[in-house]
Amino acid sequence: MNSFKRNAYTYSTIVAIGGFIFGLDAALISGTINFITKEFGLTALELGTVVSAPGLGVLIALPIAGYACNSLGRKKTLQIVAALYLISAIGSTFAPNYWTLVIARFLGGLAFSSISLASMYIGEIAPPKWRGKLVSMTQINIVFGLSAAYFINYIIIQSIDLNATWVINWGVDQHTWRWMLGSEIIPALVWLLLLFFIPRSPAWLVYQGKQEEAKNTLRKIIPEEEVQIQIIEMQHTMDTGNHNHSAVSQLKAIFSKPMRVTMIIAMTIAIAQQSTGINAILFYAPTVFEQLGIGTDAAFMQAIWIGLTSIVFTILGLLLVDKLGRRPLIIWGMAWIILSLGICFYGFKTASYTISSEAIVEMKAIPNVERLNPIIGIEYGSDIAFKEALKTTLGDNDSREYASLLLQQSADINAVLILIGILSFIAAFHFSVGPVMWVLFSEIFPISLRGIAIPFFTLVTSVVSYLVQKFFPWQLDTMGISNTLLFYAITVAIGLVILFKYLIETKNMTIEEIQLKLQNK
Repeated sequence: MNSFKRNAYTYSTIVAIGGFIFGLDAALISGTINFITKEFGLTALELGTVVSAPGLGVLIALPIAGYACNSLGRKKTLQIVAALYLISAIGSTFAPNYWTLVIARFLGGLAFSSISLASMYIGEIAPPKWRGKLVSMTQINIVFGLSAAYFINYIIIQSIDLNATWVINWGVDQHTWRWMLGSEIIPALVWLLLLFFIPRSPAWLVYQGKQEEAKNTLRKIIPEEEVQIQIIEMQHTMDTGNHNHSAVSQLKAIFSKPMRVTMIIAMTIAIAQQSTGINAILFYAPTVFEQLGIGTDAAFMQAIWIGLTSIVFTILGLLLVDKLGRRPLIIWGMAWIILSLGICFYGFKTASYTISSEAIVEMKAIPNVERLNPIIGIEYGSDIAFKEALKTTLGDNDSREYASLLLQQSADINAVLILIGILSFIAAFHFSVGPVMWVLFSEIFPISLRGIAIPFFTLVTSVVSYLVQKFFPWQLDTMGISNTLLFYAITVAIGLVILFKYLIETKNMTIEEIQLKLQNK
């Protein structure tokens, strides 16, 4: 590997670590749900508020991130983001009450713009022929972070059963969820320190009129004879783009007629990516698996399979994104997602739930378990009907606290089919629309608009993500798991139809060539 390629990979890798922190932050909360629900006495909507608090934070941060990217630069903005991750991790770990936890996680959400910022920076630092692979590194690191979170949660849960001296002395058994959230502190600190070693974005330097500094950065990542050519292309894009650098004028330009196709593509994929329900599965993984009636420990173990599947298929997508192209991966990947969600819908829709007399004996952990006697032998055709019956007999608190055990003892469900469907869905997402959306965002916007455009459309996808996270517990209680998954499948199908018509292929093209192709479509 020559020095240019090594430098490009080094800078991209450091910035992409933000994806790892994002994945870690996003998935660690999945293991804490039962613990914080019990400790703080949370309702379904309050639980949704805790989980979705970062999603709300990012809605506020993204417009600011766009301004910061243009005024402070990509590098300084990323450093601020890393500091926010660190503060959030510390605050969440030591939160004394519900609202402190919500606020601490909200601060972490201010840092969730790291994904769009990383894509922007890497897209500007990477030569065109490597851009797809390097931008996708962020998604690779996201799934590594997700996997690490599921593994950490599982190890902590298993350690409690050991009754070892260190478990008791360190308070792992009493403060389980705090240890889970606290595992983010060291990685966040390491990323903050590493960000001091990356150069400023050459595109941003040109945007600021600092061409000599831009040339110095480019000399680190491309041969000398290509530096001036790259500068000329960047300057040309700036000259033919929007000359007014205000956020309002740039937003107007995004929705102008020359940008119509770009806007349709970006808006559709921004909505469709999160309408898959991916963050419902990732952020509530053990809860989702508990719906299969496999028990809490097994649910944590199955969550690890989500992480491993994510890693394998993200790497596979990374290897193929510059060979197969962006369009095939998006179109066929979304079709695969719809099929996978359909399998899960069928599996849950055909399930039934019955509590037997023998099952009552196995559930001695439930106080006054004889309260379930009125529903013994009654078959319920959906999880929602069964949960309503449990609330009637046990009350809201006990039915929620012992939900995993109750489902385990009562569910007649094709768990293998649903597990295959869930893992197929995870594979499809991380092979296609998951990483490729960020590749497209790094390519389809002109330099003069990307400082606002990428955060703006990331804001769109974050709004959808927030709604999914916020209302998933409520959807489980009111719609049931099967209808919730069907809802996701339908929204993805609508996005697929639109992208099939408008999405262009962008592989091996410079940003300037992509702009010309989009404007002529």
